[in-house]
Amino acid sequence: MRAVDVVVVGAGQAGLSVAFHLRRTGLEPDRDFVVLDHAPHPGGAWQFRWPSLTYGKVHGMHALPGMELTGADPARPSSEVIGGYFDAYERTFGLRVHRPVDVTAVREAGDGRLRVETSEGSYATRALVNATGTWDRPFWPRYPGQETFRGRQLHTAGYPGPQEFAGERVLVVGGGASGTQHLMEIAEVAAETFWVTRREPVFREGPFGEAEGRAAVALVEERVRRGLPPQSVVSVTGLPLNDAIREARARGVLDRLPMFDRITPTGVAWDDGRNVDVDVILWATGFRAAIDHLAPLRLREPGGGIRVEGTRAVRDERVHLVGYGPSASTIGANRAGRAAASGVRRLLRREREREQDRAAVPAG
Repeated sequence: MRAVDVVVVGAGQAGLSVAFHLRRTGLEPDRDFVVLDHAPHPGGAWQFRWPSLTYGKVHGMHALPGMELTGADPARPSSEVIGGYFDAYERTFGLRVHRPVDVTAVREAGDGRLRVETSEGSYATRALVNATGTWDRPFWPRYPGQETFRGRQLHTAGYPGPQEFAGERVLVVGGGASGTQHLMEIAEVAAETFWVTRREPVFREGPFGEAEGRAAVALVEERVRRGLPPQSVVSVTGLPLNDAIREARARGVLDRLPMFDRITPTGVAWDDGRNVDVDVILWATGFRAAIDHLAPLRLREPGGGIRVEGTRAVRDERVHLVGYGPSASTIGANRAGRAAASGVRRLLRREREREQDRAAVPAG
């Protein structure tokens, strides 16, 4: 195994923030730490966003530390704008991301180190910063009869843009921001659209300032502190009531139906006798944290999540999680990157002091 001080898994917003702050503390890429990313190109999850999500439609994209994103054309796809920005960022700060690299497992290596098993070999590391986000784990709910549906089913992770649904009857499942964005786009070209959510959507009026942001983060943070899986952002903030949403509501596009009870070969049905025939079911049902590779370390709590204090996993001080729970937003990822880098540096100092103390003890 190749020995390094730190392995950063993931090169999205959170992973690059960590790498930037590690380098500022004096650690050198590819000598003291490595950044591994399974995606083929720079851009994190942004590189996989649908073409119709232009940069002008992106809400709350915060710049990476040390380098602003300026002069971007709002009409260009966000995947191109942000992918190019991340690429320039990596080159500007010499972060030398290894890609595409798949991390398959993290386990004990002995001598206090962790063994990170990857498609390019294994690393023995003193600390691991996990910044894998959620894009690789789309959540597909299961309903009776799902396998009998004769139309198309797809998840928002594979959303190709609205033109693919021209002239079709489309059912969108999910009350988050992606679901409403997809629905409003598809309604322009589809023969008919339907919107189904488990809970009544909450539309947020008025400004969403710093105080409201802190309150939302505190709710997510409390779940993570209790060892529960993080909730989605919309579950604690609600949907922003902007002009586009108001217009869609006025046109009936956002007339919500309660969750159906089963799926039929031609659509969906409710136990009260109602049914809807559709050609496509689009599951805008969110994502789960991509942390299966950490399973050998047994970090999960009985509630199903990893309990985190700040960014440090409570069950193992060598492991930090960024872009997880309260740090899942772009601004939260930046702050978490700085906090994780500081925590890792403190750990490395303690480890070296212990090694010096052991070396100072006379043999025998």
